[in-house]
Amino acid sequence: MQSRSPAAGRPGRPRSAAADAAILAATREALVELGWSKLTLGDVATRAGVAKTTLYRRWSGKNELVVDAVAELFDELCLPDRGSLAADIEGVVLQFAAILARPEARGGLMAVVTEATRDDALRARIRASIVDRQKGLVLEGRSRAQQRGELPPETDPEESARTVDLIFDMVAGAVVHRTLVSGRPVDEEWVRGFTQILLRGLAAPS
Repeated sequence: MQSRSPAAGRPGRPRSAAADAAILAATREALVELGWSKLTLGDVATRAGVAKTTLYRRWSGKNELVVDAVAELFDELCLPDRGSLAADIEGVVLQFAAILARPEARGGLMAVVTEATRDDALRARIRASIVDRQKGLVLEGRSRAQQRGELPPETDPEESARTVDLIFDMVAGAVVHRTLVSGRPVDEEWVRGFTQILLRGLAAPS
């Protein structure tokens, strides 16, 4: 798996956090104004106020740059303690939907996912930069629920990992489909219903 910046390990002058932040912000701005097809590294460099060579020292191309710009948005997700597992899930799902509603997140994510269907390296970068990082929220939420006694402890590491993958896929898949494919609102009513099904299962009595 690659880190957020493929050039992080290269020798030379120290990385500038301010330059990185400006570049990623400029990338998101360009996505909104120009769209994926017209976005170029040259335009991003101009907007960020850096040399074009600065971008190439950090990212090898547009795909990687856009993934990292979108990943920074999803890093805003957090899991506040709202007192119960259901409330915690509802809170993070609403946050996730709010991020996906932003034009730069929506356009950027759809673009890189489309490109990743024919680029294995890009797919791996999406997993490393977005998916794997956000799975930490599932681990955090499950651990908190176990401490509250809402969920039993899991002793099998392999089964535990499969559960984390499944929960993440169900939540992310449902919200992405609802917002980006169906174009329907992810409001509190929908989130409550989704959370109930997630926690109780379809066979549970109403």
